Formats: sequence, C-alpha cells, structure tokens
Amino acid sequence: MSIKLNLSLDVIIFLAFLFAMNPASTGLPVHEWLSIAFIATLLLHLLFHWKWIATLTRTLFQKLFHSSRLNYLVDFLFMVSMVAVMLSGILISRSFLQTLGIKLEASRSWRSIHSLSANTTLLLLGIHFALHWNWIVNSVARYILEPFGLVTKKIRSAVQPVKADNQ
Repeated sequence: MSIKLNLSLDVIIFLAFLFAMNPASTGLPVHEWLSIAFIATLLLHLLFHWKWIATLTRTLFQKLFHSSRLNYLVDFLFMVSMVAVMLSGILISRSFLQTLGIKLEASRSWRSIHSLSANTTLLLLGIHFALHWNWIVNSVARYILEPFGLVTKKIRSAVQPVKADNQ
C-alpha cells in the first residue's frame, strides 16, 4: 500500500475517532452511525497492514530482543479495547439498533464497559501515536505540507526518515 493511501486512511480514522469520542458534540445518532462507519475503516486499516501483522506474529518470539514487541503489544491491546468499545457500544445503542428493529435494554454494566474501554482506547491511541511519531511527522511533511511549500529542511531534518513498510 502506498504511504499516501495509508496516511489518508489514518487521517480519516483519526478524525472519525475524535468525533466519535465526543457524542455530546455530534448527538447520539451521529455518534452511533459514525462509530459504525469507523468499524469499516478500522477493518480496512487492518487489511492494509495484514502483511506486517502476520509477519510480526510469526517472528515475534524467534529472537530474545525484538524491537517491534512493544508496538505489537500496544497495537494488540488497542485492538482489544476497540473491539470492547464497539461491541459494548452496539449493545447500548439507541439509534443504530432501533433502525434495525432491535430493542435491547442497555444495562449499567455495558455502559460502564463502554466508558472504560473508550477511555482505555484513547490512552492506547496516544501511545500508538507516540510509537509512530516519526512516521506521522515525515508523512505529513512529505505528503501534505511539502506540496504546498510549507516544509523547510530544518523541519524535515528534525526527525529520522522512516521506511515505507514501517506502517
């Protein structure tokens, strides 16, 4: 996959996540439907990175010290928390399920799980960003700022170059 496509998808996922994290700003129906769309883009993201996931999963424990273990662990926990927030969100849904003709009573337990997993997901997103910071800065500089002449050599040299297959 090209870096441009990866960056575009990541920006879309990030923006959808930001809006979905604040249902008060969008209203509950938009929050729910945006979250459903978010699931589709997240699955697309996983498919685009499936080669990396599969390769790293096979080789994760072959070496005693593996530089990608922390990244893999954070991404795995991130995925688990995302599944928890999405599943609990569907189970407490008021708008999405009604559209499908399904009526469930939202228990306090599922609401608590939804809130806790959403906060955990936000924390893990921050760690995920930190681990990929060089790639983010380089990609934004190269594919967004540079075409508009907004990047100087000083900004580009402030971070290490990142290989295309790194994420």
